[in-house]
Amino acid sequence: MRGEHAGYACGAALGFLGDLIAADPRRGHPVAAFGRAAGAVERRLWRDHRGYGAAHTVLCAGGAAAGAALLQRAVRGAAPASPSSFPSSLRGGARVALTAATVWAVLGGTSLGREARAVGGALTAGDLDVARERLPHLCGRDPQALDGPQMARAVVESVAENTSDAVVGALVWGALGGVPGLVAFRAVNTLDAMVGHKSPRYRRFGWAAARLDDLAGWPGSRLTAALTVLAGPDRRGALRAWRADGGAHPSPNAGPVEASFAGALGVRLGGTLAYGGRVEHRPVLNGAAPPVAADDIERAVRLSRRVSVLALATTVTARLVAGAALRARQPGSRRMRRSR
Repeated sequence: MRGEHAGYACGAALGFLGDLIAADPRRGHPVAAFGRAAGAVERRLWRDHRGYGAAHTVLCAGGAAAGAALLQRAVRGAAPASPSSFPSSLRGGARVALTAATVWAVLGGTSLGREARAVGGALTAGDLDVARERLPHLCGRDPQALDGPQMARAVVESVAENTSDAVVGALVWGALGGVPGLVAFRAVNTLDAMVGHKSPRYRRFGWAAARLDDLAGWPGSRLTAALTVLAGPDRRGALRAWRADGGAHPSPNAGPVEASFAGALGVRLGGTLAYGGRVEHRPVLNGAAPPVAADDIERAVRLSRRVSVLALATTVTARLVAGAALRARQPGSRRMRRSR
């Protein structure tokens, strides 16, 4: 058990470093492969019905998590014949490698920063056409309906929300459930992005994916908001905006994160946006602050990176502490013998 928790910590750190160095490949990414498979299942299952959507979610997310659990079991040497034929040191190395590869695959922090900076650079140079071309890499808003400040606001909001979805939430579920937790969270989050929006096609079919994503994202979004308060340039502003405006957002998880980012950066977020062919009027977050400018994008990316590093440290430490507590309660441990 001790080696397992330490192995996860080492693998998570290596995977995080891998994302920093390599980011997401342009082609052949495992998450993209999952998306194609989920799309194929959708084409066979789609009906304008919640039940079929729930079946789609269970098959895709459940299948991905089950596959990850079987793979984790295999590298643990859980099969009866494995321990004798597979040295324990190699099993430990395989666990670390599997965790590192999975963490790298599910994290998207470096790609998030790269795309945000690309839009920010175009806005700073005054090239709105390039900014509109790159914006869909970050969010699903209609770029043709946005001017420069509105695109800058969209980028900062996307950086805030995806810091939770693409980094912190995954690390939380990895600490809780290991490799299956990492894979399940990314699968649910991907399904929500694919079918969870409120378009006529997915209003009922995507209901299960959207609700499951809300549930899975809850702990990561609250940890993201808390770490934003700690890491932000304006801690009091972040906490004040989170408390005042976090619950006003239509998304139960994006609200605390975007509000805390707005307060930490001293900018105003929220308001009217065009998304998925419809116009939404969202509440204003941190309304007394000035609107977002192009140079605020770099500040948001740096804040996202600090929050991500803190999230890695927090979740790995929590996993190690939980492992130590479990060992202390096992029969035969030194502490247990002293208590007798």
